[in-house]
Amino acid sequence: MAGLCDGTEKDQVLMSTLRRFLLLAANLVIGVGLLAAQAPRAQQKKSASAPDPARPGTGKADAYYNFSMAHLYSELAAQFGNRSEYLQKAIEFYRAAVKADPTASFLSEGLSDLYIQSGQAATAVREAEEALKANADDLNARRVLARIYYRMIGDARQNKVNEEYVKKAIEQYSRIVDKAPTDVDSWNTLGQLHRMTQNVNEAEKDYQKALALDAENEDALTGLAEVYSSRGDNKKATELLERATVKNPSLRTLAELAGNYEQMRDYKLAAEVLRRALQMSQGNPELRRAYAENLFRSEQFNEALAEYQQLTEDEPRDWQGWLRISQIQRQNGKTAEARQAIQKAREADPNNLEVRYQEINLLESEGKQPEAIQALKDMIASTVRKSYSPGEQQNRALLYERLGLLYRNNGQYKEAADSFRELGLLGVDFGPRSASQLMETWRAAKDWTKATEEAEAANKKYPRDRMVKLVRANILAETGKSELAASELKSLLDGKSDREVYLSLAQIHDKGKNYVEMAKAIDQAEKLSESAEEKEGVWFTRGAMLEKQKKFDLAEAEFRKLLAQNPDNVGALNYLGYMLADRNVKLEEALAMIQKALQKDPDNGAYLDSLGWALFRLNRYPEAEDNLRKSIEKVPTDPTVRDHLGDVYYKQGKLKEAVAEWQASVQQFKVAAAHEYEAADLARVQRKLDSARVRAASTKDAPAKKP
Repeated sequence: MAGLCDGTEKDQVLMSTLRRFLLLAANLVIGVGLLAAQAPRAQQKKSASAPDPARPGTGKADAYYNFSMAHLYSELAAQFGNRSEYLQKAIEFYRAAVKADPTASFLSEGLSDLYIQSGQAATAVREAEEALKANADDLNARRVLARIYYRMIGDARQNKVNEEYVKKAIEQYSRIVDKAPTDVDSWNTLGQLHRMTQNVNEAEKDYQKALALDAENEDALTGLAEVYSSRGDNKKATELLERATVKNPSLRTLAELAGNYEQMRDYKLAAEVLRRALQMSQGNPELRRAYAENLFRSEQFNEALAEYQQLTEDEPRDWQGWLRISQIQRQNGKTAEARQAIQKAREADPNNLEVRYQEINLLESEGKQPEAIQALKDMIASTVRKSYSPGEQQNRALLYERLGLLYRNNGQYKEAADSFRELGLLGVDFGPRSASQLMETWRAAKDWTKATEEAEAANKKYPRDRMVKLVRANILAETGKSELAASELKSLLDGKSDREVYLSLAQIHDKGKNYVEMAKAIDQAEKLSESAEEKEGVWFTRGAMLEKQKKFDLAEAEFRKLLAQNPDNVGALNYLGYMLADRNVKLEEALAMIQKALQKDPDNGAYLDSLGWALFRLNRYPEAEDNLRKSIEKVPTDPTVRDHLGDVYYKQGKLKEAVAEWQASVQQFKVAAAHEYEAADLARVQRKLDSARVRAASTKDAPAKKP
């Protein structure tokens, strides 16, 4: 022993292990002696001698002794490079433990794992097969064989699976559960194996067998939940995972439940589950990051901000944390703080494309359209390659499409069209997307000749593409051919995506002011709506239709029904708020609704117009002017916004500025599509413009008053 103590780290480990060995051996002698003292005398005589290395016999005491010794030797082997003498000792003790207690399936698993660890899998398979030839009912031999096959399958998560061993493992576990139908672990393993072969029906039966034996078994609950998730039945999967977390929640089940809520896009519940998981593992940064992300996605921005601030304090180079902080601060209208955070993200990872992309969004929020466009052009130029992987191709398509949208929103329609053509050059898969955006660009420019030309060219090139047909139908309707557009859209009704088609039909009939047919299409879409989100879309469309028919009470009821289900629906908040303000009723409530919508979408030009108009109705003219100016920066060609700003100027006595805005409004009305305004709207603005011109002339010609 003295020779071992030369001070090296390896020898110190060995000495520590030997001390544990002696202590364990002493405890085993005491423990087994106590058990033996309680046994019948005949059994005591039978077990009086304990031959080395493994102690043969039957019963829990002998199994416990041999298992403990096997565990100790396997630890020694692991610490000293799988030394063969330690592995062999561990195997012999495991064999004795299995013989002493054949009902303990975990012993067979430990023995088979040790065979694989020692590189003796082939020997173990041969021995097990020989034992089964002698006795086909030898469950221990079959368990060893099944476990070895299972361990040799490979990694299913990386799609590296040996199908031959999967089949062999299924065969062995099927025989095990035939002979031991109450073996819950084997039923669960069989379920897992059937899932590997995509045989989810058999996997479902296996897990249900396990749950019939143990209703709260975590492996069975989570396994069956994964079966239901693979079928797209997230509701059933979630119910099972919730069961698994009620009595004995674990990090595993809580993480899986949170993941299921994420798939269902219920990020608020996912965040709540992850909060519970964090209570069990306070120092887990990955859990905290997932918790913060779900707070962000569920729009709990203040809570998310606090979490991301803590994450970046713990890890200052966490670019993802800084990026989210920037997005939240931008959402809160704090562009200076957002700018500081995005700079931290750039410092942490200077070439990160996601950080650069979000910086472009920040520039747009700051009203720096030219700078945003240039930054995106630089980003596209810096990522040029001779060839692109499918993922890189998708990213490039996203960048060109975003650039086209920036140009279009900035009124640079030719440049927008050029960007969308570049999108189409990336490959045939992007052709319909490119064609649709080109049509939309010339629609936005009110260039109906070019819009029609692009629509006809796209229809010839992609005659069966749904997106192309939908956009082209809108152009047909906007150029006075709503009946033809409706007829072509009806050809898309095929029983697959009919809800989308009916909603598009409703829009076409809206452009043609055919509200009878529009109502019918909305009713059909409602019948096909299943989720709460789908129903909200239908109710919104119906509310807008009723408002255009001047059925204001019915329209208000439809929007309030929607908001009762989802109080945060920004579109409904803005629409109802504007409708009330336009009618000059319930102004304080209207203002609150619009402000809430803008909190969630602060850069929306239409919402800024609604806010300005509500403030105008409340006689808060300077604030109204400020918001309407911001709106015009976002939507410079909207005649209604120009009209509103003209009214604000007129009320403030700024006659010259009012005339300029009403002139711009009249011009925009004249180039707009017929469906976009009522003839009475243009006439009303024209009357105000004429009256203001007369007043301006009379004021100019009037003699100066004496002081």
